[in-house]
Amino acid sequence: MQPSAEAAPGIEFSDAAAARLKTLIKEEQNENLKLRVFVSGGGCSGFQYGFEFDENVNDDDIKVENQGVTMLVDNMSARYLSGATVDYEEGLEGSRFVINNPNATSTCGCGASFSI
Repeated sequence: MQPSAEAAPGIEFSDAAAARLKTLIKEEQNENLKLRVFVSGGGCSGFQYGFEFDENVNDDDIKVENQGVTMLVDNMSARYLSGATVDYEEGLEGSRFVINNPNATSTCGCGASFSI
């Protein structure tokens, strides 16, 4: 897993997440898609994680590349994600991208929101 030269230290993109993103991009038939990961206010714990496809790279985006696919994190969200790993899990509750964030002091039961 090699972050690009523009990647912020400490934001990781797991091999499992990259493999799943590669599959989703192939299904969408659009090689320009990237996974945008962001933090916004709200959720039951104060902040919430968001994931979406994006074709555009903004000037302040941090790019993390793995297995030929790219994850984007805006500069503001990166402050909350320093040291975090974006992963992909499959289990009894379904499959989803998840964030293992050492900065979170508490998270909700579904893992989609957190507080610092």
